[in-house]
Amino acid sequence: MKKTMVMTKEDFSTTKSNFRLQNYKSNGLILFFLVLFTSAVSAQKSKIVDVFFKYGINSSILDPQKIKRPDNFAFGFKQTIITSAKETETIAKFDPSNSGAEQWNVVSIDGKSPSKSEVNSFRKNQNKASAATPTDDASYKIEKETPDQLVISYKVDPDSLTKENAFVKDCRFYMTINLKTKKLEQIQTLNEKPVKVNILTADKFDIVLKYKWNEEAKQFFPVNENLIMEAKFLGQPTNIQTITEYSNYVKK
Repeated sequence: MKKTMVMTKEDFSTTKSNFRLQNYKSNGLILFFLVLFTSAVSAQKSKIVDVFFKYGINSSILDPQKIKRPDNFAFGFKQTIITSAKETETIAKFDPSNSGAEQWNVVSIDGKSPSKSEVNSFRKNQNKASAATPTDDASYKIEKETPDQLVISYKVDPDSLTKENAFVKDCRFYMTINLKTKKLEQIQTLNEKPVKVNILTADKFDIVLKYKWNEEAKQFFPVNENLIMEAKFLGQPTNIQTITEYSNYVKK
């Protein structure tokens, strides 16, 4: 009887040791694949950094915070929205020295003073637009490399998206750099498949955002944005073009 008890304890001890060993191996395997995945992700971005270094391009433009609309500069804003039914022009000014919602002053909509609801709607939309979305480091690709031009592409981190802009996960961004001037020229956003944008289903979602170097800020500022969306609403074609111009940047 005692022998049986001793054997049982030994068996239990052996089983416990085997379990710990298996658990250790399992954790080690998970860690190995995690390191392997992280290395692969780092390798994708490092290829881009290497080619930037090769051409003397500042890799800071890979940081979305460095190429988004500035929060510490005043600027002029003009936006034209064109649909099959109408055309709407909005003139506004942004001044970061003002507080809260007052940073945006809507000058006119179609040449007339805007209503309170129009101003509130505009301010709400612009606050959403100014946020920078982190990129997915594993998605970087070199799309084109010629003596004059370098084009790289990437996608955004899907975990950083909200319900409203979740469709962006199905878009790819194409960054074009002029190799003669070493400057960022534009970033184009293209959908890879039909996307749901609010109540519309867009077969084509195409944004071209052009940039200009600002010597005072030592970074690139957006100057022109052109959105073309070919969509459907209740089965009917609904095409929209939105042209946005940014001008007269002044540091505050």
